[in-house]
Amino acid sequence: MATLKYTTREINGNYKIKVSGLFDGKKVNTLVGVSGLIKMVNDIELTNRLLDRAFATMDDKVVCKLRRGLKISFYVA
Repeated sequence: MATLKYTTREINGNYKIKVSGLFDGKKVNTLVGVSGLIKMVNDIELTNRLLDRAFATMDDKVVCKLRRGLKISFYVA
């Protein structure tokens, strides 16, 4: 079983995470925490890759678009 590379406190302290797009056939446009992100992405390894990308950049905002129609934005808190 895979685990997150970063702690929940570290992620929520550094980023506001916004998810928009289609999830379970419904439009979503909401801020989520780490557990909400994992629930929507439904894959720990993919979540780790998204977080690696967010922590590696120096920008104020990182946008990741998934093929399934979700757009995940990481805003520096």
